[in-house]
Amino acid sequence: MIDEPTNHLDVETKKNLANYLKSKKGFIIVSHDRSFLDQVVDHILCIQHTHIEIQKGNFSSWQENNDKQIHFELTQNEKLQKDIQRLEIASKNTSNWSDQVEKTKYGTRNSGSKVDKGYIGHQSAKMMKRSKVIEKRVEKAIEQKTSLLKNVDKSDLLTIKPLNNSRNLLIAANDLQIKYNHQAIFDKISFELKDGERLAITGKNGAGKSSILKLILGEQIDYDGYFKIVNDLKLSYVSQMTHSLSGTLRDFAKLEHVNEGIFKAMLVKMGFSQLDLEKCIEELSEGQKKKVLLSKSISESANIYIWDEPLNYIDILTRMQIEEAILKYKPTLIFIEHDETFIKKIATKVLPL
Repeated sequence: MIDEPTNHLDVETKKNLANYLKSKKGFIIVSHDRSFLDQVVDHILCIQHTHIEIQKGNFSSWQENNDKQIHFELTQNEKLQKDIQRLEIASKNTSNWSDQVEKTKYGTRNSGSKVDKGYIGHQSAKMMKRSKVIEKRVEKAIEQKTSLLKNVDKSDLLTIKPLNNSRNLLIAANDLQIKYNHQAIFDKISFELKDGERLAITGKNGAGKSSILKLILGEQIDYDGYFKIVNDLKLSYVSQMTHSLSGTLRDFAKLEHVNEGIFKAMLVKMGFSQLDLEKCIEELSEGQKKKVLLSKSISESANIYIWDEPLNYIDILTRMQIEEAILKYKPTLIFIEHDETFIKKIATKVLPL
């Protein structure tokens, strides 16, 4: 039994692990890495809201089937909703007709002839019976409708409000080498970051990816070569580490100078319950702590968003939420991530170390 083995693992190590697991049988694995799951599993066990289901295949085949089921239920739900509205109107009209016919038993026809109360009573009963039949059809349609969509994870769109950049070129580096103890930790690199671009920095663990982010953030890092970042940019940073987080969410929002209401609203969209919002950060799971950092970042407007392994411990649904928000709002972004699916969807350029 293997519980989230890919957190913090670089792409090459994940490939080695995947190749190893492909030669093995008889294991259960928990992972939020979609491409990794596609390589190593032949069944998916999914914990739904109402039941646990198991399907043969990998994550992609499960997602395709799940999307089809959701599409079917949404279509069926819409059809039943229209049927219910139509039947409720018909039931009301039939009931009104029944009442009107019944009232004529106690009056006279315009011609002055006597009213046939037996005939009118029969017609009234017939109308009432029809009304009851329609009501039962309405109840059945409502019952069918309420049985749908119980397993549909509805995730609201996260919002990001990047600041407009007055300049196109924001960062430039040429023959850059970061050094520790006068020793270069990677070969010379050159790159640019322009307004609206999303740069993924890739490489093995320990290759120096986070050091590049620290240099961009203004930390005193020894380096050779040319490096330039535009002055007066507002940067929003997500660290890969969560161990320093503590206190209440209100205290955290105040410390980070973010709007508490927007910050908590983003957390709710990411799956936080009211009870979770009242907890101290130390009580939260690792995935929830990472959501705290991500919510803080997307709650603030910035010229460049700088994210260091933002998806560690983050569930698949939230990963998709983040992807959707980035593709919609198009922030300028530099990120380190080992989720190959995320990189393929989000990065406009890649800097390999």
